[in-house]
This record gives sequence, C-alpha cells and structure tokens, in this order.
Amino acid sequence: MTIFDVLFFRVFQYYKNKKNKNANTLAVFYITFLQSSLLLVLGVFFSKFFKRMHVATMSGTKAWTLFALVVIFLYFKNWTQYGGKKLKVRNAKRLHKKKLTYPIGLLWLVPFVVLGLAFVLMQAT
Repeated sequence: MTIFDVLFFRVFQYYKNKKNKNANTLAVFYITFLQSSLLLVLGVFFSKFFKRMHVATMSGTKAWTLFALVVIFLYFKNWTQYGGKKLKVRNAKRLHKKKLTYPIGLLWLVPFVVLGLAFVLMQAT
C-alpha cells in the first residue's frame, strides 16, 4: 500500500465512524486535493528552475490548462481506484495490519501547507 492509500483509509475511517454517508467522496476529494497540491509544487519548482536556466518549454496558459486536465484525470483515477469492490478488498487487507493514527486536523492541514509552499515558490524570482 502506498502512502496515499494509508491516508485515504485514515480519512475514510474517520468520516465513516462519524456515520457520514459521504465518507468515500470526502476521502477521494482529500486524496485528489493532496496529490494535486503536490503536483502544483513540482510544477512551480520546475517552472522556476527552467526559467532560471533560460529554457522555454511552454506558456503559462498552456501549463495551467495541462494542470487542470491532470487534476481532472487524478480525480477520476482516484474515484475508480477507491470505489466499489476495490475499496472493499483494500479495506479488508488493511484491517489485518497495524492501524496508524493521524489526527484528522493534521491530515487536512498538509495540503494547505503544500499549497502555501507552492505560492511561496511562485513568488520567488
């Protein structure tokens, strides 16, 4: 299991224990949000790096369009990966392993910290 699987199941279990019908939807949104914020940090880093190296790769508009398309792809990938039978099989496998407990507030803080890092990198020259 990857770290994203572990984080998904932690968020899923938290909201499932709260008797929330939308636990899977919230967990898929969380994982997509986390992955897209990490992708944004990488994109900003390489954008600034290529700019300093004087390499013209693509325009800003095309880069943001590509980012939006990749985020949509990530959402649908996560939706299919963590839905239906696959979710039940992965959850059953995970129940046999030791549970890792992360505070839910900290889990929701991580993507926002990564976004903050992306904006700091975006402001750098």
